[in-house]
Amino acid sequence: MNRTTSGSGIHAVDGLLDKAAVINATTGAQLTYRELDERSRRFAIYLRAIGLKKGDRVAVLMENDVRMFECYWAAMRSGLIAVPVNWHATPQDIAYMVDNSGAKVIVTSAFLREIAQALTPLLGAGIVRLMVDDAVVGWNSYEQAVSLHRADAPIEDCQGSLMFYSSGTTGRAKGVLKLQPELKFSDGPDPYRKMTIEQFGFSEDTVYFSPAPLYHAAPLGAALTVQFAGGTVVVTEKFDPVESLDALAKYGVTHTSWVPTMFVRMLKLPDHVRESYRFPKLRIAIHGAAPCPVEVKQKMIEWWGPILHEYYGGSEGAGLTMIDSPEWLAHPGSVGRAVVGTLRVCDEDGKELPIGTVGLVYFERDSVVFEYHGDPALTKGSRHPLHDNWATLGDIGHVDAEGYLYLTDRRSFTIISGGVNIYPQIIEDALSLHPDVFDVAVIGVPNAEMGEEVKAVIQLAQGISPSPELAESLKEFLSGRIARYMLPKSIDFVADIPRLPTGKLAKKVIRDKYWGRTS
Repeated sequence: MNRTTSGSGIHAVDGLLDKAAVINATTGAQLTYRELDERSRRFAIYLRAIGLKKGDRVAVLMENDVRMFECYWAAMRSGLIAVPVNWHATPQDIAYMVDNSGAKVIVTSAFLREIAQALTPLLGAGIVRLMVDDAVVGWNSYEQAVSLHRADAPIEDCQGSLMFYSSGTTGRAKGVLKLQPELKFSDGPDPYRKMTIEQFGFSEDTVYFSPAPLYHAAPLGAALTVQFAGGTVVVTEKFDPVESLDALAKYGVTHTSWVPTMFVRMLKLPDHVRESYRFPKLRIAIHGAAPCPVEVKQKMIEWWGPILHEYYGGSEGAGLTMIDSPEWLAHPGSVGRAVVGTLRVCDEDGKELPIGTVGLVYFERDSVVFEYHGDPALTKGSRHPLHDNWATLGDIGHVDAEGYLYLTDRRSFTIISGGVNIYPQIIEDALSLHPDVFDVAVIGVPNAEMGEEVKAVIQLAQGISPSPELAESLKEFLSGRIARYMLPKSIDFVADIPRLPTGKLAKKVIRDKYWGRTS
């Protein structure tokens, strides 16, 4: 095999050939670096052979399967853009993402054959459709397609990238198109990934675990970065608190990443279950995607030690904050200081606000590196009205005198009652700590006099029955924990709170029900 000898990751595999690059903890399936290297090269050669060139897109519609990594690395090593697609979305939304991205090829799996069949008539006639492990009507066999190409054939040394679609918590998913790196694949990770590798100490000794879906930016980005560094990635097919703890212990995990709802689920396991686990090799637990309730994070640090690292950013790459556990204990509730970009907090007119004042959070950069693909109006809406190099992810918060950022909520989720802004996240954090509450969403609902009023929608813990008395008890629980004007006027009990597989609340679905909306 003709390989570079610089570095130690997937871009330079000579010393890693028989090491596991990825392991599925649910099934035990794995790919070695040798297999990942050869299979990704073969697929990359196939893609170039059918006419794809640098910057063209390949959609990947797969569950958390080890085979998906060969698709991503085929794009990464040949200058193409891989488009991870949420397979939990409707066929119509999947077709939109594939079409909107301009993908010329889509790869799916036999596990998703029913979705693939529903998708077939919705896709453009010119798109190449490939299926791993099988081939249903309208789809070609992935294995047969790539088998005609040799893994040792010449391939252009050009680094590709990823194009993510947002989670769609507030509407249709948005394609995030970033500047493609002008790098060779053999150059190794780009500067942003190098920063991550240095920040978290990723190396050949790293065993990284993520229970999150790999079409999401954070877990996939971290997994590929670990493989750039030569470590092993461990995934599960879906999040389960006990299965996740099992994986941490079984595989000697050193690094891992989570979202706050996963912490809550693990903390609500019986004490004897949690106390039975030991993780002697676990050095770093990364979390983000949503602000973590202060009491939840305190309990996680008490359980796992001061190894939690929190970040705030997005797939857009607009900017990034980070905070480790000692810093957080000194600044509880903060998501850290900026490590990429400069934080700016502004009012609705774009005027920069004084320290400590709540407003819309922007990152200032030398230049903004992303756009929302095919949506110039949305792209413009993400920019500051006066500064083109300031971009926002749509979050509300404030910065203290030391430069630490505290997030309040999403701008789109803010409840305005009688002219007063109420931030649901604060109420949700408080209610999530009640032992009878399994999950919660707080929304604004119509009120003829005040415009909106606060409603809590609650999924109760197993074995707990809803009642008017319990609703009153929950309101009493909130008294003293939040301001009186934030107290819910009403509480509804539901069988299930809809969440995206990433752990984010599907709040638009909940709000639409109460506002009489159908889309």
